[in-house]
Formats: sequence, structure tokens, C-alpha cells
Amino acid sequence: MAHGQAGESIKMALETLRANKLRSGLTILGIVIGVTSVITISSVIDGVNNRVNDWVSSLGTNVIWIFQMPVIGVRPTTEMLARKKFTLDDVLALRQLPHVMGADGAYQHVKAQFRVGDVSVKYNGKKVAGTILTGSTAEVGLVNELHFLEGRLYTDEEDKRGAHVCVLGHDTWEELFGTENAVGQDVAVESGLYTVIGVLDKQKQPFGGGKNRADNQVYFPLGTFHNLHPEEKDMWVSVKYDDPKNKALVQEEIRELLRIRRKVPTWKDDDFEIFGPDSLSKLWGQLTGGLVLFMIAVSSVGLMVGGVGVMNIMLVSVTERTREIGVRKAIGATKRTILTQFTTEAVTLCAVGGIIGILVGAILTYIIYFLPIGLPATLSTLWIVIGLTVSCAIGLLFGIYPAWKAATLDPIEALRYE
Repeated sequence: MAHGQAGESIKMALETLRANKLRSGLTILGIVIGVTSVITISSVIDGVNNRVNDWVSSLGTNVIWIFQMPVIGVRPTTEMLARKKFTLDDVLALRQLPHVMGADGAYQHVKAQFRVGDVSVKYNGKKVAGTILTGSTAEVGLVNELHFLEGRLYTDEEDKRGAHVCVLGHDTWEELFGTENAVGQDVAVESGLYTVIGVLDKQKQPFGGGKNRADNQVYFPLGTFHNLHPEEKDMWVSVKYDDPKNKALVQEEIRELLRIRRKVPTWKDDDFEIFGPDSLSKLWGQLTGGLVLFMIAVSSVGLMVGGVGVMNIMLVSVTERTREIGVRKAIGATKRTILTQFTTEAVTLCAVGGIIGILVGAILTYIIYFLPIGLPATLSTLWIVIGLTVSCAIGLLFGIYPAWKAATLDPIEALRYE
């Protein structure tokens, strides 16, 4: 019996929608906008989260980075900027720790990408601007798991003698050589010529789409880089250890070793920072938390407006159908029956708005996914369920009062209503 009443109520709600298409459409517009916002924003957030997690995983679960000051989520103070720099001797000492598989110290020189005439790399009349110039030890490939399209990485011997060799990032190679073999060719980097001994494959990036800045890069042996840019003093240290289970132990060993080498008194805090891929995940989690709050705020406005609209149309519907309600009560309909009927109609109206919002959100998600910028977007089943559930909840919340008003109408007065 209850199923029959619910089915009849849903049928009447859909008839109301068809009979007053424009009014009904405007009524559920807020619901549609709210749910569309939820689906679209959550899809982008989920897609970017997946991409960031893949990127963080590609960095390795057993990698630790060390720098003389924080580089994530903190503005450096004067004290941090004045801290002692790391040196190659620090890197060599870290390699002696029991669980450390490899340690690399690297410098970078980044030239402005859009300044006229500021060209970093040239070959056979072609040039690439804004290239990142990186100097590192021969263990950079082990620590960062570099993947080569062709050639090899430089050796310790080439590093010690400052050999004029280099390894090209994927995009640097592609712009200079197209699909040709670059190994053995000489490229002009600023004032010198350097022989290409390797070309790297594309590196993963967190957000996808467009060029990856890290792929426009030239790697040099540390000694070679010092001859090219002796003014660069800020060394970035990367350490790879044997097992993720030993993370806490390795961090403590690194901390103890560096405090001794840097002569940090026991009563003072570390004058360096140790962090890993999990630090990036935590920072991104904080950022996406803000985006989720923004999404909730935007969608709540639309849903509340839609809820008020549904209440309004249901009150109008009760007024228009006063005589019908009187007749139903006169032939035996109970308050509960009338209450169930009008509540179900309100929920159905909002559910229709929710379904339309989900469809529009799905369309926008696929449009965003296939845009040239390549922003990752993944449709989330969880948020689809949440969107539809909240839509129905809005219908229930804002439909109760009109339904109660209909259920408490006096049947005699209702039959007299013109």
C-alpha cells in the first residue's frame, strides 16, 4: 500500500513538472547549480589528487631530501637564509651511513624564460630558452631513478676532471634535435660547448597538461657545473635508503651526523631541514582541504536557493490543489497520506534537479578532461551519491512545511475553496 502511495506521489510530481515546465525548471535551477558545482569541483580535485599521488610515488617512497632551510609551506627567516650551506663532503659522509644506498648533492641555475636574448642552450641554429642547468654527482641517477631514452649518465671520473659533457632533458633534446640522435653531438650552453652523452625520458608531473618545466633541463657533472656557475652555493641533498620501514631510523642517523658535522649545540634546534615525499602529500592535502570547503560553500548557496524555490512551488501547489485535497480527505485520505504525498513530490522535484546536476557535472568533467590544458578530472561515484542524497535531503527538509500545511487543511474549508 505504501509503495503504491509513493509511486502515485512520484507520478503526480512528474506531472506537475510537465504541466509547469518553466516554473519547475526555475524552481530546481538552484539544485542543479549546487549539484553541478559539487560534481565538477570534486571531479577536478579527485583527478588532481590521483595525479599528485602518482607523481609523489614516482619520486620514491625511500627518498629523503635535505636543505639548509624549509622549502615547503614556510617563508624563510633571516636566520634560515644565513645558515651554513651543504658541501660535497657532507654528501660523501651521508653515503657512509649503514642504510643509505646513495646520496647526491645538486646545484641549479635557472635563467629567466622570457627575457629577450637570454638563451641557455643552442645547437645547429636552434635554441632553447629558460633551461634549468643542474650540476650533480654521478649518483643522481640512482637517487632520482632517471630513465634514459639514449646514452648514459656521467661518471665520477668525468666529474672529478670537470669534463665538458652533459645530459639533456626530454624537451630540451626534442626542441634542439627533433627525433635525431643527440649522443655525441656538441651543444652550446652559454659560453661553452658540451658533448651530449645521454637523453632523459619524460618525467612525471603532478598536474599534467602542457610542458613539464623539469623536462627542459641540462645535467652536468658537479665539477663541470662549478666551472660554469661558481656563484651557485645552495646545495640540495638527496638520500636514497634501503627500505621504507627504516625511514625513522635513517632520518635520525642523518640528523645526528649532520648536527655533529655542522657543530650544532645540543640545546639548539637543527639548522637544516629533512623532508620527504610525504611532506608534499601533506601540503597538498591541506590545499585540497581548502578547495573542498570552497566547494561546499558554493554548492550550499545553490542548494539553499533551490530548497527555498521548492518550498515556494510546493506552497503554490498546495494552494492550487486545495479543493482536490478536500475531496481526498472527504473520501477517507488521512493526514499521513497527504503528508507523504506532498513530501514525496518535493523530494522527487529535488531528485530530478540532482540528476540533471549530475549529468551536467559529468559533461563538464569530460570537457575539462579533454581541454588542451589537460587538467586531470575523474568522476567520483562517492560524490555522485552524495550529490543525489543531499538533493533528496533538501527536498525533504524544504518540503515538510508545505506538506504539513496540506495535511492539516480543514476538509470542509478545502471543499468550499474556489
